[in-house]
Amino acid sequence: MIRIVPASTATTPALIQLILQIQCQEFGLTTSLAAQPDLADIEQYYQSAGGGFWLALDQDEVVGTIGLRDIGHQQAALRKLYVKASHRGAQHGVAALLLARLLAAADAAQMQSLYLATTEQFAAACRFYEKNGFTQVTLASLPAAFPRIPQETRFYRRHVV
Repeated sequence: MIRIVPASTATTPALIQLILQIQCQEFGLTTSLAAQPDLADIEQYYQSAGGGFWLALDQDEVVGTIGLRDIGHQQAALRKLYVKASHRGAQHGVAALLLARLLAAADAAQMQSLYLATTEQFAAACRFYEKNGFTQVTLASLPAAFPRIPQETRFYRRHVV
């Protein structure tokens, strides 16, 4: 049974390992932990103000991650939605559980809009976002405070409520 729990310092190494494995080994992105300073201090970067960072656990194994970053003006960034290959798809529902937890937190924090960035390489993720109410937007329409990395080429927005 999948459980969604807040990330902690004890789970940080496992979540970093999952994210880097998916980014670099599975999808061949050129990135590293050093290029993602948000992962070095999840508590400060995500789990402050109206944000959060959650893990999907299958027993004690980290099989998914998702982060919510408050970027001001009742807007937030959805970051780091990753699901282990063995737990992807509607039959497992891991991404849907993670997104539901994030949406509940965004609503509780009175966020009005969520933004996210991804790459075309994550085609299944793009379909998932579109199926869950996200609309593609241009880079120019992102709020100035939106955090992004150079590899991101596709951008989305969704109203929280």
